[in-house]
Amino acid sequence: MTRRHQRMLAVSGILIGIAVAAFFALSAFQKNLLYFYTPSQVAAGEAPKGYPFRVGGLVVPGSVKRDAGSLKVGFEVTDGPASVAVTYSGILPDLFREGQGIISIGQLNQDGVFEATEVLAKHDENYMPPEIADTVKHGADGKPVLDYQAWQPK
Repeated sequence: MTRRHQRMLAVSGILIGIAVAAFFALSAFQKNLLYFYTPSQVAAGEAPKGYPFRVGGLVVPGSVKRDAGSLKVGFEVTDGPASVAVTYSGILPDLFREGQGIISIGQLNQDGVFEATEVLAKHDENYMPPEIADTVKHGADGKPVLDYQAWQPK
């Protein structure tokens, strides 16, 4: 075998190795990818059944139903035109309430109900943690001013 053939075999081997590594990287990326769907898309059947994805919208007022004696809760999420029933078993975030924007991660079951494994509550740009809100004063111009004497890290 000549040097040219050896070089061609080495280059071919390297290219095959790169292709195999790219295949494994892309397949792992695809398995961990979570697509986002609106309630309208879920209601239209665009969301996959049996495959995890995210759904987000506003919690429909009056739709939150809690099971007595357990952490199970059911509610509906809407984007205006359509709504999706969501069930979740666990502790909800402190910011979760009716009319609040949320994002749920989970999958649709056979009945078309979204079974969430995680619920994330969204807040607006004016949100301030309660620990800091107590120490903030508002100046004459209405802008918040931090009271450094009241705020002492523990």
